[in-house]
Amino acid sequence: MSDAIGTVVSGVIAFAAAVIGAVIAGRYAKRGAEVGGRNAVEAALAQVHGQAAAEHWQWVRSQRHQSYAALIAAYAALDDVFARITPEILNGQGLDGTTSREVHERTLELQAKTSLLALWGPDEANSLAYALTEKSVEATRTLLHMRNASSSSPGAGWAMFGRVRGEMVEAYASFLQRAGEIVRDPRQPVS
Repeated sequence: MSDAIGTVVSGVIAFAAAVIGAVIAGRYAKRGAEVGGRNAVEAALAQVHGQAAAEHWQWVRSQRHQSYAALIAAYAALDDVFARITPEILNGQGLDGTTSREVHERTLELQAKTSLLALWGPDEANSLAYALTEKSVEATRTLLHMRNASSSSPGAGWAMFGRVRGEMVEAYASFLQRAGEIVRDPRQPVS
């Protein structure tokens, strides 16, 4: 009977070892599954976050491009009006009410496009756009003042308008150069 008891005891010990081994293996498998699952979720979240950040940056870049293009178009429209009416005023024709309203409208449009551009940044582009708008408004005021002023010193008025319009063109060139750099540089910050 000792062999039979030894076999039974060996069987019980083997069974207990198998159960304990299964429990331990099950716990490690569960822990491994939890860690693996957590790592998979974290990797998926990182990928989604990275993709969302890239898509957001592309959207901001597109918005910047559109707002810069709108500002450039508004500036071109105002500059075209100045180019068209300057010879007329030099020839003594003056500004009629329609042309005066057109100058005001183009100036207001430039101001509106500058305000929209401020949403997309960066701050340097905003500063350059506001400087351009300021010079454009100053040129508009000078031109309209010349229209309303007496013709006692037209040369001084034209000299001032020429200077202010030159500053406007310089401000435009500065904005245009920097806006192009910003649009082409993928490392620009998103504000």
